[in-house]
Order: sequence, then C-alpha cells, then structure tokens
Amino acid sequence: MATDAWQHARDSAVALWRRVHPDRVPAIEAELADVRSEVIAARDDNDVQAEEELAADWQRRLRRLLRDDPSLANELRRVLDEELSPLLAPAEQSRIGQVQMTATASGHARVYQAGGNQTIREA
Repeated sequence: MATDAWQHARDSAVALWRRVHPDRVPAIEAELADVRSEVIAARDDNDVQAEEELAADWQRRLRRLLRDDPSLANELRRVLDEELSPLLAPAEQSRIGQVQMTATASGHARVYQAGGNQTIREA
C-alpha cells in the first residue's frame, strides 16, 4: 500500500467490492486512502507491528467479502496472483507462496507436517 503501484492495487480492490457491495464503494475508497497513509507512516517509523495489524484488518475484510459472496473466491485469487502480487517488491513476493507437502509413511512410521505452528503431545 505504500508503493507507487498503489493506484492499480486500489482499483483492483475496489472492483471486488463493487461486485458485492456497490453501495459501500465510496467508504472503501476512503478507508483505503486512510490505511495507505497509516502504512506509509508505519514504514517510515519501522513499525512492523502496526503494518501487520493493518494487513490483518484488510485480510478480515476480504474474508467477510468472501463470506458474503463465495463465488468471488476465484476472482479474488486471480486479482491476488495476477494483479496485486506482481506489484510487490521481490523481497515481499518471496514471503507469499503456497505450501505443498507430500509424505509417505509405512509400517509404524509417523509423519508430522505443518504449514504453520504445530503442537504434538504424546503420552
């Protein structure tokens, strides 16, 4: 949100809302402008936590948008993959990805895999 590609990213995000909640578009546009200012300030202050909280807030908004219209899932994935991700700096792009894990166990073997935190408690 703090890059020169902001306008393109903003237009892509607004287009998603326009499909589901056209009446909310002016509010979303205003909120995106506000959050952009907050992201720029957080980056200027090296406030990673503030930036992560702002991102989490928009992740929640996108989840609610999908909850309201699950048919947007493919369009959201396309916008993320084809429009928004390419706008990120290479270092930021490397933080985004898919995790694919494959395991084979036989006999009494165990396999533990996680794409995030994992807690295993055994007796």
